[in-house]
Amino acid sequence: MGAKETIEEGLEFRPKFDENGLIAAIAQDAETGQVLMVGYMNQQALDLTLQTGCATYFSRSRQRLWKKGQESGHLQKVEHILVDCDQDCLLLKVRVDAGQCHVGYQSCFYRAIKSDDGKVLEFVAEKVYDPKETYKK
Repeated sequence: MGAKETIEEGLEFRPKFDENGLIAAIAQDAETGQVLMVGYMNQQALDLTLQTGCATYFSRSRQRLWKKGQESGHLQKVEHILVDCDQDCLLLKVRVDAGQCHVGYQSCFYRAIKSDDGKVLEFVAEKVYDPKETYKK
């Protein structure tokens, strides 16, 4: 089996990190199927996620690791990690007990494009918690 076939159809996990050492990681509610967020992992974040069972990401803006829910208490308990065909994207099936978006929604995908010109958004979800209360620590 050639290198491409090994990546695409083999059983060896060989995640393909980008030039910054990151791989995209989509978090999906294991129960409902709702996409909760998209984050990035470096090797250390991926290793911690595998070891602890709690989703850990690499913050590109803060340039550091962060365990999802570390401040809010809204942890992502990983049930299953799926790998795409190119091994350059991960799908984390997670169990959650509260909203996952830092602005108070269950999902980070709480708005949709409304207008034909693609410049107006509309809310498609309601807040499930008050971030001012959650992050006041």
